[in-house]
Amino acid sequence: MRLTVNGNVIESDAATVQALVQTITEARRGVAVAVNGEVVPRSTWGLTALADGDAVEVLTAAQGG
Repeated sequence: MRLTVNGNVIESDAATVQALVQTITEARRGVAVAVNGEVVPRSTWGLTALADGDAVEVLTAAQGG
């Protein structure tokens, strides 16, 4: 399916938010996800299905000052 991830259009076989996050980053902490502008709680990533055309933002925390 075609998704827009962090502003870039990609083709992905990821059926859930969790599967998509695993393909994007190895980080397991400090990651936040929004699908079509709605924040998806981490506890529901594995249950949240993605659909063709979804816009997904995957954000990771960065240390620094």
